[in-house]
Amino acid sequence: MSVIAILGAGVMGSAMTLPLCDRGHDVRLVGTHLDRAIIDSVRATGLHPKLNVTLPKAVAAFHHEDFASALGHDTALIVLGVSSAGVGWAIDRLCETLAAPIPVVMITKGMQPEAGRLAALPDHVAAEVLRRRGLALEVAAIGGPCIAGELAVRRQTGTVITARQPAFAQSLCAMLETDYYHPRMSPDVDGVEICAAFKNFFAIGVGWAAGRLETMAAAENRAFNHNAAAIIFDQAIRELMILAKAHGGSAESVWGMPGAGDLYVTCQAGRNSRLGNNLGRGLTYRETREGPMKGDTIEGAELGVTVAASLRGMMSGGALDAKALPLTRALLDALTHDRPLDIPWPDFHRQA
Repeated sequence: MSVIAILGAGVMGSAMTLPLCDRGHDVRLVGTHLDRAIIDSVRATGLHPKLNVTLPKAVAAFHHEDFASALGHDTALIVLGVSSAGVGWAIDRLCETLAAPIPVVMITKGMQPEAGRLAALPDHVAAEVLRRRGLALEVAAIGGPCIAGELAVRRQTGTVITARQPAFAQSLCAMLETDYYHPRMSPDVDGVEICAAFKNFFAIGVGWAAGRLETMAAAENRAFNHNAAAIIFDQAIRELMILAKAHGGSAESVWGMPGAGDLYVTCQAGRNSRLGNNLGRGLTYRETREGPMKGDTIEGAELGVTVAASLRGMMSGGALDAKALPLTRALLDALTHDRPLDIPWPDFHRQA
């Protein structure tokens, strides 16, 4: 079959070795500068210390300084598994290493601020490599609900693969399909990528409800706070619709796996929800980063800080209706002004 290189040995990039190896591909897993201990462990025993699973024998592990050796001359596909903060680093590695175009698929979640809008990361990566190296890359992205720990033990998983070249996305679906990993093709790059990025952002808001419950006096009937979480979840979907439409995306992506499906999964656990829990307890973002979540990468928060100026500019310029985005505005204020997250209940939608 083919040789696949994965750049980024975190949990999601490493979990992708399972469907790739099960389809008969050889995988070269390349860590970032933050993944040295992971790569050392995989080399020594095969065990991924964060996934707590032994990776397939067809996985060969490389440190980041050996990326060129990992690519060799026979790599058919590069999987980018870095965090959104590492995209610039990954582009640098591609530009200094690639001698010819190699197709890329991204599992990174995020958006790139540009003049008057947000750009999908696959477009940003392709444009930068073309500008700096003159190489035209096909770049796809994977969205949808996929918990790394579940994929790593072959739980049933459905995702969406999108690209500007639909035939490329369809070929990736065929390359990755197994009896437990079920990708489907979508031509909606902008909608899928808005959902993939902002579901982390909005999961912070949904997570607020569980944290706020801890500050409330115990109810006589031991009631939870799920109703509040559901209202915030609904508002998040409505605001995802607005953001996707403003960037040319489809409503189908929002109510499907990239949006509602992925937001549901993200709200079950993970760092974004834990940040929301802490904000619900009354901590600010800074207090959380310096305290209970010190050292954690929180993708939704990083996205909010990165795109805040662009979103506010789109609101002030009329490209986005600020009144229709009360949850977005509240989250941006909490993340960029270090304020408590104040859920604006009266401003939420009132249409059935």
